[in-house]
Amino acid sequence: MTDPIADMLTRIRNGLMAGRSSILVPHSGIKEAIAKILADQHFIGGYKVSGQVPTKMIEIDLGGQRPVSKVTRVSKPGRRVYLASKQIPTVLSGRGLVIVSTSHGLMAGHEARRQGLGGELICQVW
Repeated sequence: MTDPIADMLTRIRNGLMAGRSSILVPHSGIKEAIAKILADQHFIGGYKVSGQVPTKMIEIDLGGQRPVSKVTRVSKPGRRVYLASKQIPTVLSGRGLVIVSTSHGLMAGHEARRQGLGGELICQVW
């Protein structure tokens, strides 16, 4: 697998289209950080890490308060997208979410803009 973040976003997208209540994703630190941001912004109901190190998984509850209609990967392994803090876009006039990888870790776009941090634009959710 060349892009595990895109795999996670695809599993979320497919789970939503199939009407699933939850999905399983192989664990990594960045995937857990993305799940935490999505849960904090109420796009997913929550997440739970289970299992031991070789087969550790993240169970994502897809029943969030804000309905997800689209999840897109912006920065890809073949083409990275870096933005300054003032260039971070707002999605659907603030109803959507941009996840940015900054020097202080992963955070929502509005939080990165507020702190004056730019970085790699990971994905957009609305």
